[in-house]
Order: sequence, then C-alpha cells, then structure tokens
Amino acid sequence: MESTQEPLDPKRQEALRSLLDDSSQMVRTSLLNYFSKHKSQAVIFLKTVLSSKDPKIAQNVAWYLRELKFSDPEGDFRTFIQSLNYELETGAMLLSRTVSPKLDAGECCQALDAMAARCRELIAEPSSVRDQCRIINRVLFHDWGFRGNVEHYNDPRNSLIDHVIRRRKGLPLTLSLIYLLVAERLELTLEPVALPGHFIVGCYTEKEPFFVDPFEQGLFRDSEEVFDLLRSRKIVPQLSDLAPTSIREVLSRNCRNLHNHYIQAGEENKAKLFASFIEEFEAAYARNS
Repeated sequence: MESTQEPLDPKRQEALRSLLDDSSQMVRTSLLNYFSKHKSQAVIFLKTVLSSKDPKIAQNVAWYLRELKFSDPEGDFRTFIQSLNYELETGAMLLSRTVSPKLDAGECCQALDAMAARCRELIAEPSSVRDQCRIINRVLFHDWGFRGNVEHYNDPRNSLIDHVIRRRKGLPLTLSLIYLLVAERLELTLEPVALPGHFIVGCYTEKEPFFVDPFEQGLFRDSEEVFDLLRSRKIVPQLSDLAPTSIREVLSRNCRNLHNHYIQAGEENKAKLFASFIEEFEAAYARNS
C-alpha cells in the first residue's frame, strides 16, 4: 500500500502535472479520485504547483484543493508570494480569494476571454497598437460599461478583481489590471505603470511611448501629459515615474490599497491581514535581492 506520508515520486508528479491544464470532466474526475485516495501527498504536490506561470493550471489546482477541502486562501496567497514566480492574473485571483474564498476563477477568466473575443471581432488587421487600444476602450468602457468608482472610491470591493468584473467599477489599479489581462489575450505588449497616487497602462513598443488611463475611460496621454497630470496633483514628476512596474509591486500596491480601505471601513482584522501580505512581499524580495 502506498504511504500517505512520502511524496509522490518524480515520474508520477510529472505525469499528473501534464494533466493539470486539462479541464475536461473525465480528466477532472479521474484526477480528483486519485488525489482523494492519496490526499496527504496530493495536497503537498498541488501546493508546489499552485504558483504556476500558467494561470489555467493555477486555477485548476485551486479547484482541486477546494474539492479536497484543503483550500487555504490565505496560505495559498502566501505560498504564491514566497515563490517569487509572479503572474498577474493568478496573483490577482489568489489575492481576491483571501476575501472571497468561493471566488470562481473560471467565471472571471471567461468574462475576460469574452472581452478579448469581442475585441478580436472588431480589430481590422493590420492595426497599430494604439488602434487596438481604441478597440479595447470601446469594448471595456462602452460595451461592458467599466468605469472608475468615483462615488465610493474607498470601497474595498474596488480592489478585488472578481467584484470589479461583476460590478463594472473599480480603482485605477484594478481597471488597469483588467485592461492588461484583456490586452495579454490579444498578444499586445502593454505594461503596468504605477504613478504616484494613480495607476495607468503604458505602451513602449511604438516610436514614442503612450499611456492609457482606464480610470478615465481609456484616455490616451503622452509622456508630457502624464507629467501634467502629476503636476496638477502637486507632485513633482520624475522620469522614473513613467517606467513599467513589476508584477510584485502591482500586487503589493493592491494589498496596500486594501489595507488602507479596510482601516477606513473599521475592519481591523482584514486590514491586518493585508498589512501582513505587504510584509510578506517585502521579506520575499529582501531574501532574494
């Protein structure tokens, strides 16, 4: 009888890993039956691949862990942070699951897929990146009705991707995040840009970089116009403000937003949770820098 304590052997792990991106019902049922018979080993194995760069694998792993009753949203997100294997979509889903354990990542991904599919229908090739961004603007802000939540800016739900997709409103960071995930599905190379006090999307593949502000319905800005925006907010602009931001910093800033909003909402336990995530990001970075 196979031990429930020893880890799965490498060949078995490789075989199982090759099936984790398969969402067919037959494969899911077979794998779930196997994992149920070897639960202790399965949980160890699944948690080692939870931070996969492939968002589909990460989402399927999270599903198996939930079905096995071994899902630990807070622990899963900490594992992701410690892995340093950062992928934006997976990180955003895992972060939101710490607040909404029953989050259906598949449903969120299907919505993002649908947005991208509508963009593809409207894009006429050949199209410049700017032209394709105009199409994304039309789909996100006209067809789907996404907008900045100026009325209730400090509502924590504005910083959680599942709520933003469902409610069609969010903060500059989360609206930029959705913009980036749709663009990624269209194979567009866009980057997150964390300005002081604001968040936008940048394109650096054209002759001159340009920027998109999803909080302002996809408003286009050039570098000087971004600097004007900062000056209007009494911020002295620096050239470094226009640089792309790492995924680590995007997710860490997302946690900082939630920490601040939960403090304002008087939800101290949730505020402390996100403060601990910020510390985890900083510690993981310090250990590996």
